[in-house]
Amino acid sequence: METIYLAGGCLWGVQAYIKTLPGVIETEAGRANGTTNNLDGAYDGYAECVKTVFNPELTSVSQLISQLFEVIDPYSVNQQGNDVGPKYRTGIYSENQQHLNVATHFIERREDKEKIVVEVLPLSNYVKSAEVHQDRLEKYQDDYCHIPTYLLNKYKQ
Repeated sequence: METIYLAGGCLWGVQAYIKTLPGVIETEAGRANGTTNNLDGAYDGYAECVKTVFNPELTSVSQLISQLFEVIDPYSVNQQGNDVGPKYRTGIYSENQQHLNVATHFIERREDKEKIVVEVLPLSNYVKSAEVHQDRLEKYQDDYCHIPTYLLNKYKQ
């Protein structure tokens, strides 16, 4: 199994979507690349993300990134839907340099590459979100989500 961290705005919808993708084994709501090891107090530079454990025999990093791009606005800086602020930036993070190389190549191949603002960075820090944020949209289906419902259900089996 391999792990990649995908940021696409509010983690509630991103987790609900990512967990339905073929080849995804496990997801966890969290925060990437902040400056502290906890989520107490003020914003610490993190991006809301989903820790994504996947089976590379069933899906690829490129496929996961392509599917992430289905639910984000890759041109928007620090905003997805109604959620605004640096913690809602889009990004692809990993401890595996090959994952980052694939992400960079994915973006470089696109005709709109000059407009894309999705971060591609090594994972420097990860903190799991509180239990209330784990699988949030399953527990509270009426909560706001910037991802359209039809996309949240696209890969459900």
